Amino acid sequence: MNAPLLKVTDLRAGYGRAEVLHGLSLDAAKGSVVTVIGPNGAGKSTLLNTLMGMLPAKGSIEFDGASITDLTLEERVMLGIALVPEKRELFGSMSVQDNLVLGAYRQVRLRNARWRDRLDDVFTLFPRLQERRSQEAGTLSGGERQMLAVGRALMSRPSLLMLDEPSLGLAPLIVKEIFSIIETLRQTGVTIVLVEQNARAALAVADRGFVLEMGEIGLQGPADDLARDPRVIDTYLGAAKK
Repeated sequence: MNAPLLKVTDLRAGYGRAEVLHGLSLDAAKGSVVTVIGPNGAGKSTLLNTLMGMLPAKGSIEFDGASITDLTLEERVMLGIALVPEKRELFGSMSVQDNLVLGAYRQVRLRNARWRDRLDDVFTLFPRLQERRSQEAGTLSGGERQMLAVGRALMSRPSLLMLDEPSLGLAPLIVKEIFSIIETLRQTGVTIVLVEQNARAALAVADRGFVLEMGEIGLQGPADDLARDPRVIDTYLGAAKK
């Protein structure tokens, strides 16, 4: 197993005085796909927002061997961390290509003169976005908007890509396509933290899994083992047969 790119220890975070994460610990090896599954309200989105620096936290967050616990969101972006939020948060009145260009902020700041080459990589991964490169983002289908949100995050060339419910609200065929893309991204070496309610699909694509319940890790281990665990099957996998 590779050394962890992300290591979280005794993480506590929430909103105001309401603590949502209660001493949570997890890690993600370089080049791996790690999934966090659990019910609504368990704290999955709170976890990603905290890792991104959008919420204050107690405990330890290490990225590539160095503490980032006290770094700002922008500083984490510059280190190579990207989040695709559940609501996608695209600029609907802007074109597909302009949304992607905004995602290259980190590469521009790093003075990478060839940052525009990343557009070709994204269009290769998402041919539909190339077909619609001049179309307003707000007119795209749900699946296309999700592809654009992922593509925009990839424009920064992140080392760590965090995905919050990428299959939410999508038709089964599009869900299958999204998870196929996640498998493709794994082969590029990017580390992925995947938060997902579709536990069956998430565990099928992941190397390791964590079950988050009421702000704490209830179970963890290799994804294949979790997929065979009777507790996971009874609680999560039955509901994922869609």
